[in-house]
Amino acid sequence: MAKHWFAVLAALALGGTATAQQAAPPAILLKPAAVFDGIDGQSHAGWQVLVRGDRIVAVGPNLTAPADAKVIPLDGDTLMPGMIEGHAHLFLHPYNETSWDDQVLHEPLALRTARAVAQARATLHAGFTSLRDLGTEGAGYADVGLKAAIDQGIVEGPRLQVATRAIVALGAYGPKGFEPGIEVPQGAEEVSGPEQMVAAVRRQIAAGADWIKLYADYRWRPGEESRPTLSLEEMKAAVAAAHDAGRPVAVHAATAEGMRRAIEAGVDTIEHGYGGTPAIFAAMAAKKIALCPTLAASDATSRYRGWSGAEPAPAAVRINRESFRLALKAGVPICMGGDVGVFAHGDNTGEMVLMAAAGMRPADVLLAATSGNARWSGLAGRVGALKPGLLADLVAVAGDPTRDIAAVRTVRFVMKGGSVVGGSPAR
Repeated sequence: MAKHWFAVLAALALGGTATAQQAAPPAILLKPAAVFDGIDGQSHAGWQVLVRGDRIVAVGPNLTAPADAKVIPLDGDTLMPGMIEGHAHLFLHPYNETSWDDQVLHEPLALRTARAVAQARATLHAGFTSLRDLGTEGAGYADVGLKAAIDQGIVEGPRLQVATRAIVALGAYGPKGFEPGIEVPQGAEEVSGPEQMVAAVRRQIAAGADWIKLYADYRWRPGEESRPTLSLEEMKAAVAAAHDAGRPVAVHAATAEGMRRAIEAGVDTIEHGYGGTPAIFAAMAAKKIALCPTLAASDATSRYRGWSGAEPAPAAVRINRESFRLALKAGVPICMGGDVGVFAHGDNTGEMVLMAAAGMRPADVLLAATSGNARWSGLAGRVGALKPGLLADLVAVAGDPTRDIAAVRTVRFVMKGGSVVGGSPAR
């Protein structure tokens, strides 16, 4: 009897192997005008990419297509890694539609989540196959659920890394301006002291946070200038707790002192960095802490206040540009992230255009949005480049973005994990 069952099990195993072989997905050969592989910063004319299942199989010139391969011509396009958004808020929408305060206080969570689903889809179809969401701004842990829904194929969207609620110093965030003593829902989790900080970090990680987001500085009252809010000891406690759990730390910092404390605490990325000085950026470069300059955020908020886009630009835009240039000069690693949510999701490439306009070479902008962001996010072994074994996250754009970065605005084809999700290969 035992021999009989062993024979049955062996037959089932062999049958399963045969079925798996029969069900092997067909190969896809992508034939663009050129390939930007996210590695060497060059545009390679005549290169092709072969995909099977969810992985890249081969990259290079004159690839031989297997007999079962489906060939997709991408005439006139540059094929590149799926872009990675480094600083987003999927649970926010443009402030000229609804103010931040009203989004946090008056929009129901179900409405915010439904909108986030639509915004995730718009982001994916704009060529961004991965995204780091740095705080739900009052929507609790809804980003964890959205991430799960995308991973399970329930809704379309980029591969998400989420930060859940983010963490601020007690009394230093918003909404503000209400009767003192009345508890008003806040856009992030409040803490006071290292003990509360550690508890908040651990609570957010337990709930599903991939990143810990801190606010090193902020405005204590509306209309005031930003000032440091979290102490060095609080930030050190956060970084230690997060790193112990294998989670990186991103820090909102707009003042030189807030940035200095974040650097000393050993954070992984600094967001905005408007108040950076040559010495501050030299310290960031020495520790290989990446900067997300968020040029598109200051551009958008200035336009909401009436700026037409003409020069001279408002002070906020000029300060942002200058800090970015100082960071480039110091050799700071650059994260491509625009703070999208302040402006419309799907317009993510606007940050890339502004980075090039402020002095970054187009090829370096592309590297920042692909392999660079993969590196800072700990995803370098999965996405961000076109090489065998990595996930087949690809985007084709019209023209050559290494010559004209604005080409990334015209997305012709999107593939995520080997599946075509956007654009039309028919020409």
